[in-house]
Amino acid sequence: MDQPATPVVSELPPDFARWDELLALILRAFAYMDGVIDPPSSARLLTPENLMSKAGQETAFLAVENGQVVGCIFALERAKDFYVGKLAVEPGLQGRGIGGRLMQAVEDFARRRGKHAIELQTRIELAANHAAFARLGFRETARTAHEGYDRPTSITMRKALT
Repeated sequence: MDQPATPVVSELPPDFARWDELLALILRAFAYMDGVIDPPSSARLLTPENLMSKAGQETAFLAVENGQVVGCIFALERAKDFYVGKLAVEPGLQGRGIGGRLMQAVEDFARRRGKHAIELQTRIELAANHAAFARLGFRETARTAHEGYDRPTSITMRKALT
């Protein structure tokens, strides 16, 4: 039996045009949250057009395997760190380390840009995500509520880069 190919992780190319495919990947990867998190994921508000705009304001990395986009992550540069979001891996390929490789690409990029930390938010209800990010070296720094909620809905996690 053949071993699965190892995806190539690289920065989103300037001529990238497969926005419908990228959006479909994000929606598949975030679908398990439907009916689990409240409020619903902002991924549901994405369109190919605003995803392209997001990529113009942030640095995106893709994982590509056999010509297919199988993972992505977006990183917003801030004054002292990068904020990472929309980490998505094809559901059938999760557990193979693709998400960790995408996160590593952001860490390496942040270091090259002179940043000393990366930060993300994950939803309160997604305990498996909290544990996965903790395994990657992230630590909880805050709990916040979305507008209109009187209880925490998100956990902010931060990783110091050494």
